[in-house]
Amino acid sequence: MSPDSKAVSPKRVSCVAVQIQHTTKALGCGCVGQAVLSRGAHGGTMTISVGFAMAVTIAVYVSGGVSGGHINPAVSLAMCVAGRLKWTKLPIYILAQLLGAFVGAAAVFGIYHDAFMEYSNGTLEVTGPYATAHIFATYPAPYLSLINGFADQVMSTAVLLLVIFAIFDSRNNRVPKGLEPVVVGLLIIVLTCSLGMNSGCAMNPARDLGPRLFTAIAGWGMEVFTAGNNWWWIPVVAPMLGGVLGALTYIIFIEIHHSDNQQGEENDVYDKYELTNM
Repeated sequence: MSPDSKAVSPKRVSCVAVQIQHTTKALGCGCVGQAVLSRGAHGGTMTISVGFAMAVTIAVYVSGGVSGGHINPAVSLAMCVAGRLKWTKLPIYILAQLLGAFVGAAAVFGIYHDAFMEYSNGTLEVTGPYATAHIFATYPAPYLSLINGFADQVMSTAVLLLVIFAIFDSRNNRVPKGLEPVVVGLLIIVLTCSLGMNSGCAMNPARDLGPRLFTAIAGWGMEVFTAGNNWWWIPVVAPMLGGVLGALTYIIFIEIHHSDNQQGEENDVYDKYELTNM
């Protein structure tokens, strides 16, 4: 179903986007929190990768029929550039995505409040052996430069968008209808397993900035913006660039080389890409 074919009001879309981003962030950061706060006893790298991926899958299944499953500003921007989403909806989606991620981070902090206090003896630290800020947002590894980190985020998000376009391309080897969110979840797993070492593989400005704002307010302080040589802007700007790059790469090198549509094939690009607006 296309955004045009369903008369969905901006208010309704934004409310749905807030709810799904809240759900995704709460479940995803909950996986990280459980692993960190239990000192590895109740999770690790693989549970975090799988947990975040399944959180995305669940969110898309829940909301795909109403809002298209938007949870990532980089994807929304790429869809606008490619003509799959109206530009007028972009600021609404981005605002809702940020708010949802903020609320999701607050939910995780509330659920694990006592565990946070026990883990770090009542202090909330951004760096050091008892750091907990990385439960909510990404921070670079000690060896990582800003240039390398920027390239990391551009590449990972470009791959994300390139494969998403392929998954939902009806003239390519499209995934059976209804299983697209599962394949997107598997895609996120492989990306986090292969490109997550440098900085956690954010690939989502809302997933990073919303919770970072929460931690700044909740007690970690403004160090969340200065840590890692002022790292905070990398997972905001680089995924937006990478998303557009990945989308255009697919269109230029794959999509425009398809043969003409056969009679009876779907011609509405909004219908074709509705579920890719994640």
